[in-house]
Amino acid sequence: MVEGVNRLVEELFPTLLSWRRDFHKYSESGWVEFRTASIVADRLSGWGYEVKAGPEVIHPEGRMGVPDESFLAQQEQRAREQGAIAKWLPHFSGGFTGVVGILDTGRPGPTVAFRVDMDALDLQESDAPDHIPAAEGFASVNPVMMHACGHDAHTTIGLGLAYVLSQLKDELRGKIKLIFQPAEEGVRGAKSMVDAGVVDDVDRFFACHIGIGVPLGEVACGTSGYLATTKVDVTYTGVASHAGGHPEDGKNALLAAASAVLNLHSIARHSGGNSRVNVGVLHAGSGRNIIPHHASFKLETRGETSEVNEYTLARAMEIIEGAAAMYGVESNVRIVGKANQCAPSPELLPFIRSQAEKVAEVVSVVDQFQTSGSEDATYMMERVQAKGGLASYLAFGTTLAAGHHNERFDIDEKVLPIAVKTLALCALCAHES
Repeated sequence: MVEGVNRLVEELFPTLLSWRRDFHKYSESGWVEFRTASIVADRLSGWGYEVKAGPEVIHPEGRMGVPDESFLAQQEQRAREQGAIAKWLPHFSGGFTGVVGILDTGRPGPTVAFRVDMDALDLQESDAPDHIPAAEGFASVNPVMMHACGHDAHTTIGLGLAYVLSQLKDELRGKIKLIFQPAEEGVRGAKSMVDAGVVDDVDRFFACHIGIGVPLGEVACGTSGYLATTKVDVTYTGVASHAGGHPEDGKNALLAAASAVLNLHSIARHSGGNSRVNVGVLHAGSGRNIIPHHASFKLETRGETSEVNEYTLARAMEIIEGAAAMYGVESNVRIVGKANQCAPSPELLPFIRSQAEKVAEVVSVVDQFQTSGSEDATYMMERVQAKGGLASYLAFGTTLAAGHHNERFDIDEKVLPIAVKTLALCALCAHES
């Protein structure tokens, strides 16, 4: 079994590099992964997977932070011009860019799911001559879209896993589900797939990330510390007026926003765990002699537990509405992203360790790795665990050219076969866990 996996992955390695660099060159941000999703669906179908795509696996009401229709249409056309597979595009129109590949062996065994994310960040990639993607011609060609968190590698790992398992189908038991998720950045996409029932039948669930502080050759069987989070867009609408002639006739949206922002950063801490509040964007006003009638800001809350995050969010909402009342303006609040806190299943970690230790390129294995930030695969983990299944979030180490979410981000591609081999063995031996 190990020999077969090794042979297939080593033969596939040049193709893995090609796939990863292609996805990097044509980076697509959340809900507009039209080209990426179409290629994924087409390859899965060609390898014998039953493919479910679009609204079959994305619940419309579960989506968060979806771009407007004109942007979606523009990006679908852009993807078509960049080589998207035309026959699959209708499945994804309107931003329903999720794909699930199912391989049913027909033999008794667990349903094992692997989730990878496909979206890029809203970031302009560096064109510095010492930035390898720029130097070697695979830097992103799409303005303000860049794979600066490794999701191009994740999609590649998912495809590599799909290919290997299709070749070793006779050695598998049960059912394999490969989940290619859109819109992880901003934690916008996983909930819609959970709401569509994608993981309701899953017994063993594996998600993964490359990098995140883990060195090349190390595998973390489970990552802990992802914070529960909520992303919020706030708009205040007041009344414009001449700042010198009739200031009393105005209703100042800028002051409402300023008051809210300052007080948001003063929310009392919670004894149940660490919390975070940040306003990262603030826009207001149009001229120095005009009472500003419009203001908007982008806010996020985070908590060490879902309870702490909900407390912080509730206080934030009180402050937002209170500031509106103080200045007599109207408020509009949109939740554009959300993720819960969830921990790996302890019972699954020894099984993952035993598979990772079979991979020659793995030099060390740790059961738990403490990380930070937030990740919406926790929605899927939480649902699987609630239904009696086991779930974990693995980390595959790699050397980075710059930190995650940096315009010079790049990876050591030797992580790709390590991840594919480890996950393939997890699938092939899942009935033992």
